[in-house]
Amino acid sequence: MKKPLRFNSKTIHGGQQPDKAYGAVMPPIYQTSTFAQDSPGSHKGFEYSRSGNPTRSALEASFASIENGTYGLAFASGLAAMDAVMKLLSPGDEVVSTNDLYGGSYRLFRKVFEPFGIRFRFVDMRDLSRIEEAIGPNTRLIWVETPTNPMMNIIDIQAVAAMAKKHQVLLAVDNTFATPYLQRPLELGADIVMHSATKYLGGHSDVVAGALIVRDQELADKLYFIQNASGAVCGPMDSYLVLRGIKTLHVRMQRHCENGEQIARFLQAHPAVDRVFWPGFEDHPNHAIAKTQMLGFGGMISFVPRGASYRDAVKIVEALRVFTLAESLGGVESLAGHPASMTHASIPKEEREKSGVTDSLIRLSVGIEDAQDLIEDLGQALSLLEA
Repeated sequence: MKKPLRFNSKTIHGGQQPDKAYGAVMPPIYQTSTFAQDSPGSHKGFEYSRSGNPTRSALEASFASIENGTYGLAFASGLAAMDAVMKLLSPGDEVVSTNDLYGGSYRLFRKVFEPFGIRFRFVDMRDLSRIEEAIGPNTRLIWVETPTNPMMNIIDIQAVAAMAKKHQVLLAVDNTFATPYLQRPLELGADIVMHSATKYLGGHSDVVAGALIVRDQELADKLYFIQNASGAVCGPMDSYLVLRGIKTLHVRMQRHCENGEQIARFLQAHPAVDRVFWPGFEDHPNHAIAKTQMLGFGGMISFVPRGASYRDAVKIVEALRVFTLAESLGGVESLAGHPASMTHASIPKEEREKSGVTDSLIRLSVGIEDAQDLIEDLGQALSLLEA
């Protein structure tokens, strides 16, 4: 039996093989919509690029490998991947979701699928009893983000997986913030792992894509059918870019984690900062769970300036010079955002503030620059509050 590769090797070799045509080490970009056939039905695995494309297949094999799954699916975006999962459900079905999640996920649930008769219950999943109470006879899916966006809450995947199996419902985990470098939900009992591959997997802010990874063949077959029938597939060029990004995922994540810790501790000690949300702090809620299910604590941090208002938070993010004020996260460059007016603007103010997404909250995606440059940049921006 061939010895399995360790993670750092899987990012480069996992599921990959030299191109069958010319032996290219990197999978070529098969920029084609269709494939020639010698006779009707003799398509040799590929017939039309919505149904399958060699470049996308290479990416899907890589997805499965790095998450220790069996089947990978590549989509046009993370939301397209989520859309496919929601299409496993029928009117009358219910989903239990964390109450602290990405605004686009909330919008998809409430504005797109709720009108079709699917009900969503949003609960604080740090308290496992809340999840148990929310599960009813019509519950078909539990949707988890951990760490959550943007409050960095940690949810016990293994415990939720046991609960899901007890009630015979599916468990899907959005693993975008952690990446499989830090956390592999399938190994902890999840049924489906989702990524916005736009973020850390691509890693260079130059592509939009999504991923699903599963182990069960029946579930995979249903999702492959939805992927093909709905058509929100990842194109060959985008597949190539994500695959290229994955090859450096492990070294990038090491630096994201190193820089993230330095920034988090700088902010925690800064007199102009009230609260910092980062799962690496020993007093962070469920820190012990994070230590158990994650290899490290990542490069995502949120914080609230001391006594800051909406205007103060905006003043800070506008004053940053090394951090870029922009949507998204997970690129090599450091980004800063104001969730209330950017990523989570689609969530009603009353709802988002219940989970801590206040008008003064700032979210950072810490990149791989020199940490001292990032610290100095934050310091000069925070000094505006002390002036």
